[in-house]
Amino acid sequence: MFVACVMLLILSVPMLLLLCITTWKFKEQPIFTQKRIGKDGRIFKIYKVKTMRTLVAANGQTLSDADRMTAFGHFLRQASLDELPQLVNVLLGDISFVGPRPLLPEYLEEYTDEQKRRHEVLPGITGWAQVNGRNNISWEDKFKLDVWYVDHKNVFLDMKIMILTVIKVVKREDISKAGFVTTEKFTKSEIIKE
Repeated sequence: MFVACVMLLILSVPMLLLLCITTWKFKEQPIFTQKRIGKDGRIFKIYKVKTMRTLVAANGQTLSDADRMTAFGHFLRQASLDELPQLVNVLLGDISFVGPRPLLPEYLEEYTDEQKRRHEVLPGITGWAQVNGRNNISWEDKFKLDVWYVDHKNVFLDMKIMILTVIKVVKREDISKAGFVTTEKFTKSEIIKE
């Protein structure tokens, strides 16, 4: 938490500037909030910089990610700048710097018992699955990597993940899955039960 507090202080001016630019670009509030699953299945609200416009069709349905994504939003995702407000989540104790990425509550009932083990630790801004394929690997592989992390979590592994994350961000690797703006939605049909 101390590190998150220091980082927030250091990044406060650049973050404020980023939020002002995002507000100007999207003509709406710049922070995106969404419910996510935390440790032990606890639901919390995650904070991110908005990368997509809020656009709905005539029938009231939200338009696809591809229709709502902008060049500016794509840049934010490539540079991982949209993740910066999650430092607030670290301060609140919702997440850690490293851990399985927090996913949507609707996924909670979709997991196998083994996959649910990803919730035995705090979720993270980055994680073992993120540095081993991120959005460019299958859900099954992501969950296997998450559970592996739970079983092998230690300070040295976390440091390795942080270093690999910086490399991934600089190289802008695995940001989205082929054919998707980010990645496909997780569904029960993708679960392969042992």
